[in-house]
Amino acid sequence: MSDIKIHFLGTSSAIPTRERGLSCILLHYENELLFFDCGEGAQRTAITSGIGFNKDASIFISHMHGDHVVGLLGLLQTMAMQSRNKPLYVFGPKGVVEFLQLNQKLLNFGLTYPVYGKVVRRGVVFDSKKLRYRVLAEKSEHSTLSYAYLFQEKDKPGRFKPQSALKLGIPEGPLWSKLQSGQIVTSQKTKKKVKPEQVLGRSRPGKKIGISGDTRPTEELARFFHGCDVIVFDSTYGDEHSGNAKQNMHSTSREAAKLAKKAKAKRLILTHFSARYRDVRELVKQAKEIFPNTIAAEDNLVYSVL
Repeated sequence: MSDIKIHFLGTSSAIPTRERGLSCILLHYENELLFFDCGEGAQRTAITSGIGFNKDASIFISHMHGDHVVGLLGLLQTMAMQSRNKPLYVFGPKGVVEFLQLNQKLLNFGLTYPVYGKVVRRGVVFDSKKLRYRVLAEKSEHSTLSYAYLFQEKDKPGRFKPQSALKLGIPEGPLWSKLQSGQIVTSQKTKKKVKPEQVLGRSRPGKKIGISGDTRPTEELARFFHGCDVIVFDSTYGDEHSGNAKQNMHSTSREAAKLAKKAKAKRLILTHFSARYRDVRELVKQAKEIFPNTIAAEDNLVYSVL
């Protein structure tokens, strides 16, 4: 089983529908939660999905439009009402910290945990030493200051070779764990130092997941998402509304596919669909003509990154 899952809590653009809530993507990584955007009603979907709220968690806001940020207030309150006690980190463009502070003051609600807000800049936004991943940001092209995000798992150690360890005089037990975590140990047989590379295979590249937020396709984003295992991309419109896409600074499904192909991604997931599309199969079809490995997100879809 994969230890990285993309959980779509909301996949509609601007207006919710019966089938789709507003934008919110939750990345499950081991025992951590990473939210990307938080549209109205995100907390309801999270609750009905059985997501526990007292885990290490961060929230990354792409831009300060209501359908991407208004649900943040309800989510914070829900976490408090469920007795969260761990710190919460919120990242976003200029204005996100003031948004949190002002609304908490106006609505007069208290929290059971500390919230730390930080304004995003291009480059590394968050670097986790605990779980060996980092989140990076790149400016996207939208009608207001907006960022795309890249979740990048750091390279994993090579697979452990038990027979090699035994031959070098390292018995099964705590010393194996130390070697797997990159520490040098002493052989109980020869009393010589044994390095991790003597018992580990080649390191394995970590997974990369790109999340576009609202944007036009750009060369910068194609480079930013290069080599991603999965790109989740704005697909507000189909071909017949390409003019709307340009005017409103969004992308069509075909444009998303062209970017995924240019970025040499492995998988494209379309999301942020205009409420005019009750059925998005035609948008997926248009994208697949360019990039066959394409699917459409839907609310409560959980995609395992293998």
